Amino acid sequence: MRKEVIPAFEKQANVKIEYVAGNSTDTLAKLQAQKGNQQIDVAIVDDGPAYQAVALGFCGALTDAPVYKDVAPVMKFKSNKGVGLGLVGTGLFYNKKVFDENKWPAPTSWNDLKSKTYGKKIVVPPINNTYGLHALIAFAQLGGGGENNIEPGFQAFKGEINPNIVAYEPSPAKMTELFQNGQAVLGVWGSGRVKAFADTGFPVAFVYPKEGGYALGVAACPIEGSKNAAEANAFIQFMLSPPIQKVMATGAGFGPANITVTLTPDEQKGLPYGEEIKKLKAVDWDIVNAKREEWTKRWNREIER
Repeated sequence: MRKEVIPAFEKQANVKIEYVAGNSTDTLAKLQAQKGNQQIDVAIVDDGPAYQAVALGFCGALTDAPVYKDVAPVMKFKSNKGVGLGLVGTGLFYNKKVFDENKWPAPTSWNDLKSKTYGKKIVVPPINNTYGLHALIAFAQLGGGGENNIEPGFQAFKGEINPNIVAYEPSPAKMTELFQNGQAVLGVWGSGRVKAFADTGFPVAFVYPKEGGYALGVAACPIEGSKNAAEANAFIQFMLSPPIQKVMATGAGFGPANITVTLTPDEQKGLPYGEEIKKLKAVDWDIVNAKREEWTKRWNREIER
């Protein structure tokens, strides 16, 4: 972003951009602290916090532009007050070497997390982490529920998955460590994280479950009341242009939001791309954000205790 995307836009639009790095929850907190006197023109955050920013009234409407017709449907906001810039997929990852040695077939389904085959060697992030939250929603949907009825998800974790879990691990460094020292051989994670892990030479592979993986998008929204609304919108459109989408794919591991972008087989490795993107499920963040605190308290009480 800092090295390639921003300088290219500054040159093209003849503007100066001040880039403030931070994780999504910090950015949301800044927007809340600056309410009525926003210092931010464009917020770039994960899709969950982006929907919160929209719900809290921080995002302005996107101005129409031809590039939006090329954006994958899963990346569009119903409110038109934000848009996905790229995505990773949530699915399963496993130690290929251990699976081969044991002659186990590669995992294919969310239900593989219920299997006794792998001993207590499965790792899943907790639900205050989007990957873990996706797993809870996946099992709710498999049990006939979903965001509106999370109960089957809790029942699956409590009764069938929990006995197989070595850890509910939020830290990416610890997650890779559990695999490296053999404590875990199967888990739930994001395609971008697994790609970075595989790039270190570790024999790990990522799989989209046959029932469908989940889209985790990185989204941008123009801030309501910004004095630089025209430039903010132009910057968002610029980030969705094919050349910049390609930079974000190869540099940051984002599957392109713009469906006209072509990547070579080598560039596609580990990214949700092409047909894969169409198969990913999107979460209804309006429902989830309203319930998330309640679910997290219950998770800590019943699952992770």
